[in-house]
Amino acid sequence: FPKQSTYQPSQSREEQSTHGRPSSQTPAILQPIDIHTSQPPLAATMKLAVEVADAAELSAKDGSSSCNAFVEVEFDGQRQRTATRPGDLSPQWNETLVFDVRDPARLSALTVDVSVQHDRSLNDHNALRPHVFLGRVRVSGESVARSPDEAFLQRFPLDKRGLFSRVSGDIALRLYLVPDARDGDRVEQDHAAAAPAMDTGGGQQQNQQQPSQPVAGNLDPERMVRNVFSGEGPAGAAAASASGGPAAETKGKSGHDTREFRSIPASSGGGGNEPRRHTLHAMAAPPPPAGQTVVVPKPAGPAQAPPPGSQYGLTETKPPLPAKMGPRSGTAKIASTYDMVEPMSYLYVTVVKARDLPSMDLTGALDPYVEVKLGNFKGVTRHLEKNQNPVWRQTFAFSGAHLQASQLEVIVMDKDTLRDDFVGRVVFDMSDIPSRLPPDSPLAPQWYSLADAHGERFRHGHPLGEIMLAVWIGTQADEAFPEAWHSDAHSLSREGLTNTRSKVYYSPKLIYLKVSVIAAQDLIAADKGRPLAPTIAKIQMGSQIRRTRPGQPQGSANQSWNEEFMFVASEPFEDPLVVTVEEKVAAGRDEPIGRIIIPVASPYVPRNDLAKSIPSKWFNLSRGMTVDEAAAEATTGTKHREHSKTFASKIHLRMSLETAYHVLDESTHYSSDLQPAAKKLRKSAIGVLEVGILSARGLGGNKSPYCVAKYGSKWVRTRTLLGTAAPAWNEQYTWEVFDLSTVITVAVFDNNHLHHSDGKDQRIGKVRVRLATLESDRVYTHYYPLMALTPGGLKKTGELHLAVRFTCTAWANMLAQYGRPLLPKMHYSNPISVLQLDYLRFQAMQMVATRLGRSEPPLHREVVEYMLDVDSHMFSLRRSKANFYRITSLFSGVVAVGKWFDGICKWKNPLTTILVHVLFLILVCYPELILPTVFLYLFMIGVWNYRRRPRKPPHMDTVLSHAEQAHPDELDEEFDTFPTSKPSDVVRMRYDRLRSVAGRVQTVVGDLAMQGERAQSLLSWRDPRATAIFITMSLIVAVVLYITPFQVVAVVFGLFMLRHPRFRSKQPSVPFNFYKRLPAKGDMLL
Repeated sequence: FPKQSTYQPSQSREEQSTHGRPSSQTPAILQPIDIHTSQPPLAATMKLAVEVADAAELSAKDGSSSCNAFVEVEFDGQRQRTATRPGDLSPQWNETLVFDVRDPARLSALTVDVSVQHDRSLNDHNALRPHVFLGRVRVSGESVARSPDEAFLQRFPLDKRGLFSRVSGDIALRLYLVPDARDGDRVEQDHAAAAPAMDTGGGQQQNQQQPSQPVAGNLDPERMVRNVFSGEGPAGAAAASASGGPAAETKGKSGHDTREFRSIPASSGGGGNEPRRHTLHAMAAPPPPAGQTVVVPKPAGPAQAPPPGSQYGLTETKPPLPAKMGPRSGTAKIASTYDMVEPMSYLYVTVVKARDLPSMDLTGALDPYVEVKLGNFKGVTRHLEKNQNPVWRQTFAFSGAHLQASQLEVIVMDKDTLRDDFVGRVVFDMSDIPSRLPPDSPLAPQWYSLADAHGERFRHGHPLGEIMLAVWIGTQADEAFPEAWHSDAHSLSREGLTNTRSKVYYSPKLIYLKVSVIAAQDLIAADKGRPLAPTIAKIQMGSQIRRTRPGQPQGSANQSWNEEFMFVASEPFEDPLVVTVEEKVAAGRDEPIGRIIIPVASPYVPRNDLAKSIPSKWFNLSRGMTVDEAAAEATTGTKHREHSKTFASKIHLRMSLETAYHVLDESTHYSSDLQPAAKKLRKSAIGVLEVGILSARGLGGNKSPYCVAKYGSKWVRTRTLLGTAAPAWNEQYTWEVFDLSTVITVAVFDNNHLHHSDGKDQRIGKVRVRLATLESDRVYTHYYPLMALTPGGLKKTGELHLAVRFTCTAWANMLAQYGRPLLPKMHYSNPISVLQLDYLRFQAMQMVATRLGRSEPPLHREVVEYMLDVDSHMFSLRRSKANFYRITSLFSGVVAVGKWFDGICKWKNPLTTILVHVLFLILVCYPELILPTVFLYLFMIGVWNYRRRPRKPPHMDTVLSHAEQAHPDELDEEFDTFPTSKPSDVVRMRYDRLRSVAGRVQTVVGDLAMQGERAQSLLSWRDPRATAIFITMSLIVAVVLYITPFQVVAVVFGLFMLRHPRFRSKQPSVPFNFYKRLPAKGDMLL
């Protein structure tokens, strides 16, 4: 540069931190300013941008189920508003409002008032109040991001304006600051005017000069807004074009902003020979103009690792469901009970039967079948041999996406060995097919005459016959939908097609069977001439076998056991109860000496519905009869027993079907049914649960997914969609709700039984929703993450789109349930041990899996076990860690209170400590205020937390489960079989690790026991001196407390605890030292 010119770029606050370098986000233009003219530098002003994205769940106004919402934003005396979105409770604006920040230093003291209004003038032009308040949000200026890169879209709950305002919903906003456009325009104009006089760096002037152009006036405002965020401002673009081609090319190739320095020679007039100095000021590109809507792109930068659990969160959606669209319109017209899914159009063709079909073979036989063709899709019925009047009764469903042909053909064919013969057809024009919507009655089928390819109805003078059809266009709400053969599955075999249909299943009715084995009489050894060996009673029902201990007295013919056992029985009772008395002759050898078979049905086993006492009975033991023979006898009756098979030995039993219990087939932590088995003990329903299984996405690969949902005893299975990673089911199901403290489970599986029956359905993921967390009459639509925990780690397998709504029908009963026990009363009056309850739960799961596996199509065992969490009781180091941290988090509140109290005692905040002193003295003087103060404080905390209540239903938390940070070896151990199948060195390593963890637990338990033993030793005289000191001090304290008023004692004790740190000692207190010296029993352990 020339010596006579000195350039000192002035730096903004951001540029000073980067040593004068320009920001990578905004191109800078340097403008020379004459110092001797005393021209001040341009002030850097800012603008506030408020992006209004959308709102959700707004209040309905004017007696309708919708509102006409718009947003009005006020800042520093400036007011702007968005467009009005009519008839939408969840409107979307996606507009940006820009305001002037007159004094950036006062920004932290200002507030941004955002109010949502309802425009009544759209419906009533003569309304006195054209606008109705829907809610507002106040955002402090300190919360405004200083740049678009730091701003995030946030949801704010709408606040009330007054005590009686009815407000609901929230709004999504994004607030940030941008530089002012006017400063950049003024600098650019000055720079363009001074450009002809600038030197290029060698001191020589340019031969060709560009004329000055008003840059800001020629550029489009929207282009200016886009350029300011894309790193290419209009000033920078104009400067690059003015400087020639190379600079612009350099700017385009490199992603960095360039700063140009140009020297201006000294003027010959008025200043003598003293060189004039110029200062270059860096100016940012212009911000968006006021009121302009912009789309802000994300700046390019290194990808940051997402926080744990961020990719496994819920995603709220707004699908066009009739339940969320207010009054039903023509496009959303669907059955009122089917409003939680998106309507899907289907063409239904029901082939009922045919009559008077002509014979096509020389033998006069006809093997007819029907082809239903729609474009490239074809459905085929089964063929019936030698039948001229066949009956099929089969329905085909063609998806609306496949309705591309103009004609529907129904062709009757004759099955032949070499080539099938054409019999006749019926052609329908798609525009003439009627539409049907439930709750309309089913469409009546009609007879249609068959015609040949040329439209002739006669062949050789004989008619081609008639076929009965029903053809209509409906939705998935049609009653023919579950049984229809869908167009995407017509290529499957009949058996495979059966496995694709949607079905509803019910779990078998499970009842606990209680058997008390009391005693036996006149027992005789199996081998005559040998004394009676120790005897046991074996009770068997199906696969459930239980054994008693050896009877007492041993060797006697009259044995006594007095043991009680519980079994799980399912209606209808197919397996009888088999009680066998066995003699333990040798190790591993038991000889039966008598058996009794009892059918598990009335009147043989009575039902105990009211927890009453059941009388016991004596039964004769049969000898020389196998189990199969005894079972056959039990099924045919007990009247025709042969006297040769009856023995005089007897057994004393008490049996009852305990229907007052609820049979647990799920984990008690997330059970879906808590009702007793007896119908007369069940409570009435309190509401209805509706679940719409909409779709899934990101399943990966070419899968055949289907969903299974379970709540209570009702299971539902959606249809299987073939070869897709983004299925759309749109099926809705309904359950009656008897208790809110229940959980519905929805799982997604990959169907592997379409082409072969020996495969297992693949697990994709599972979702649980607790009903107590749902608001009444609100439709929750979210994408739930599907996760699979494998030995290789946690993997996200997709997302499931659900719509959930709980409708309460009995508010009084629902609220009264919170004071009732969770399980039926029998579980508390006659509780079952935890060990026995786990055994019964496993047996119940096996019975449910067996019974559902016998359905058509079956719910396979792997599906039922995954839904019921059969292996949830197995040891897992990952779950152990998760439960430990759950307990730790529970005590974190106590620890926080302790730290706060410690800070009060140490006077870390003198003002707070003084206030605590005042409150303490008030409560001591007026002790009747203690309990009201505590409960008022709890009330205030609850009211304060209402604003931050969860807006989404809870789901499986990967951070809480310690699933993402789990070690691979821990997961490999969790998925190991039982008993283990790992090699001995791996088992030894895991055993040593378990011993290490158990050692730490042992230490903690020992420390807790030691503290309790020290408390016991205060009065046990194990340390006679310590006990003497303690009882002496107890006597002195008793006398002092008797003489001194309680309030005085409380004040002295409280002030002593809250004394200033100057009066505190750093050494432990005397009571603490005394307690630590008390003896424990740790020294007595080996």
